[in-house]
Amino acid sequence: MKVHYINILLFALLLNVLAHNNDKPSITIPTPHTPTTRLLCECELYAPANYDNDQQMKEVMDNFHKKTQQRFHEYDDRMIEKQKQCKDRCDKEIQKIILKDKLEKQMEQQLTTLDTKITTDDIPTCICEKSLADKVEKGCLRCGGILGTAAPELGSIGGSLLGALYAWKPKAIADATVLATEAATKAATQAGMEAVRLKIKVFLAEFTGQRGYVDLLPIVNEANFKFGPSLVESARKLISETYKIAGIKETTSFQNTALNGGPLYVGNFGEVGATTYQTILETKTPVLQARYINAVKTAYGGYNTSIIAPIIAIVVIILIMVIIYLILRYRRKKKMKKKLQYIKLLVE
Repeated sequence: MKVHYINILLFALLLNVLAHNNDKPSITIPTPHTPTTRLLCECELYAPANYDNDQQMKEVMDNFHKKTQQRFHEYDDRMIEKQKQCKDRCDKEIQKIILKDKLEKQMEQQLTTLDTKITTDDIPTCICEKSLADKVEKGCLRCGGILGTAAPELGSIGGSLLGALYAWKPKAIADATVLATEAATKAATQAGMEAVRLKIKVFLAEFTGQRGYVDLLPIVNEANFKFGPSLVESARKLISETYKIAGIKETTSFQNTALNGGPLYVGNFGEVGATTYQTILETKTPVLQARYINAVKTAYGGYNTSIIAPIIAIVVIILIMVIIYLILRYRRKKKMKKKLQYIKLLVE
């Protein structure tokens, strides 16, 4: 107990001394700072001992070593990955070769009864490989689709052209008939006028050199060559005007024969012109109509052929492509069936 009391009293005394210490604070005199500088000789600047003692240089070298090690590790990883890829590719090739050899041996042992002409070309090696038959099949199918899409449009165009051509034919035949009739009428008119002129020439030959002679050929035209009274009236006017100019006042035998009747009466020439006109018209009309209608039919046949021939050609091309497509498709199915038999056999 005495020891404890003594300790307590000593602690109280110490606290009292610390609390009531009125001494002046101590004044510390600053010591001058001497900078530590590195003074290296130029010849000792790159000495290894200086690098080992320099902290900054150690950090730089450590950083360099870390980055170098990291790059080496990345290079090693890449090399390992490439080696792995090459190994995988080699393993796949080796597996293919082994599988091919295995298939050949199994086919020689087990498939002799199915087909005696089995080669390695019949083995399914890769799905991505496409034969020439497959390419031709797809090409024919594509062309057939394109032509099949365009064929209805071509058919509608060809049908519209054929419809217009069929509608044009009757109208063209009617126009040809009208033109043939006009041509026959024109030819008959010229023939009738020529017949009347011949009769007038015979009449004029009887009075050549006589008093009162008048050339009556100008009186013939398309309007009066078929009508006797019109010819007589035109002849009377021409004779009167000619006589008036020549100063002939009496009636001559030429005037009486031409205007008053007789075998050479001008009024009889109209009947000759009408008869000739009717004969030539009946003869020429059927001939010209047949000629013109044949020309129309020939043109119609040419147009019809030029329209139908391309349509038939397109249809034939489409049919050929469809046939080729069906043949290649049948061959491909047969080949795939054989390959499926091989695969099924291998699975078993």
